[in-house]
Amino acid sequence: QVQLEESGGGLVQRGGSLRLSCTASGNIRNLNDMGWYRQAPGKEREFVAVITTGGRTNYVDSVKGRFTISRDNDKNTAFLQMNDLKLEDTAIYYCNARTGWPHVDEVDHWGQGTQVVVSS
Repeated sequence: QVQLEESGGGLVQRGGSLRLSCTASGNIRNLNDMGWYRQAPGKEREFVAVITTGGRTNYVDSVKGRFTISRDNDKNTAFLQMNDLKLEDTAIYYCNARTGWPHVDEVDHWGQGTQVVVSS
């Protein structure tokens, strides 16, 4: 079983920064894309950022220029550097990772989530 452990959430004032970490462990086979999603109170979970094994990235428009996703393949870890945080960034942030062989047996895995609260 693959486990994802997130850390780095907390309370921060608007304009501040946080860095989230996500480490995969367990029965990992062919770790592929890793990404971050978030769910704000009363809203559906939304995509935030994704990074491939080769380092290619994509972001939701609302965080472009403020957030940066990265990864350390040797440590099976993904990061999300969040700068210039806004009130609307308040949410539970979830790490996502895909393992297995694409088009054969690829599986999505999710962390338990880490809370980010941005205050004014």
